[in-house]
Order: sequence, then C-alpha cells, then structure tokens
Amino acid sequence: MNRILSSPLTVVLAGGLMFFLTMFVTLSLVHFGPVQLPSTTPLAADDNPSWRFRNPEFDQWVSQIKDERAALALREEQLKDWEMRLTAENREISTVTQTVTKLQNDFDQRVLQFKGQEAANAKKQVKVISDMSPEGAAAMLNELSDDETTKLLYLMKTDVSGPILDAMSKLGPMQARRAATITQRLKDVLPTSATNSLSSNATP
Repeated sequence: MNRILSSPLTVVLAGGLMFFLTMFVTLSLVHFGPVQLPSTTPLAADDNPSWRFRNPEFDQWVSQIKDERAALALREEQLKDWEMRLTAENREISTVTQTVTKLQNDFDQRVLQFKGQEAANAKKQVKVISDMSPEGAAAMLNELSDDETTKLLYLMKTDVSGPILDAMSKLGPMQARRAATITQRLKDVLPTSATNSLSSNATP
C-alpha cells in the first residue's frame, strides 16, 4: 500500500485532482458582470491628435511655394515664347544676310566686268591717241575732262605723253594752265624720272 502511494504516478494524479478541485471551487465563487464597451463620444478640440494639427505658418509657406511654382511656370512660358521669336528673327536675319551677300557678290562681279571693260576701252583710246600727232592728240584731249585726260596720259609712255602736253601748253594761256595742272597730277603717281621727262617736254 505504501509502495502505491509513494509512486510518481500516484503523486501526479493526486496533484491534478487537487488542481481541478481548487479551480472549480474558485470559479463557482466569482461572479462576472457584463462587458462594457469603451466610450464613443467625440473628442474635444483640445483632444485632436497631432496629425490633425494645422500650423498657419506652414499653410502660408505652402501657399508661397505654390505661387512661386506658378510664377516659374509663367516665366518658362515667356522664355519659350521669346526663344521662338528669336529663332524666327534669326531665320529672317539669315535670309536677309544671304540675300545681301548674293547682291554684293553680283555687284562686285559687275564692277569687275565694268572695270575690265573700261580698262580695255582705255587701252584702245590710248592706242588711237598715241598714233596721232601731238597737236591732234592735244586737240582731242581738250574735249575730255581733266580726270579722263590724266588717266589716258598716265597709261601712255612718257615719250608719247610729253609731246602731247607740250602741244596742249601751246594752245593758249588757259590750255597751258590745264597742261600744268595735269602734269602736276601725273607727278603724284609717276616715278621721278618720268615726271622730269614730262616737265621738260611740257615746258613752253
């Protein structure tokens, strides 16, 4: 009998039985009331949570940022408009520049052609005058302007232009002064030796 009571199984069974008896007696003595739900009354103004807090300075800052963004957007639109205008103006300027360049090239080409033709005509006149007598050449040059006469005499050899100036100086006082003026103009462009020869030939 003592062996059965001292066995571990008997101890475990006895302990479990005592536990259940104690729980049964305790639960039978405790009375549970009805469960009450928490109050659902709205929170007062002072009980608002932090995420509902609104700072007037923060709102003003957000408003300023919106205004700045709107101003930047307007500025960007204006810049795009100006860029389009500048692009169009640059195209117009480029077109005008090309037109002016073409006209200038055409004009230069015509000037070169005219100068070439004028030089050819001057050479022909020089040849005709050089084949004439000094008196005949002087009479013909009297019908031309001082510039034309000076240019033709400049293109001649000094042994041809000298006698012509000498003949011009003998046509009268007015023609002598004209011959002296033309001789002085030739001195400004001809070498010294050539002008000395002209002066000696044109001396009356």
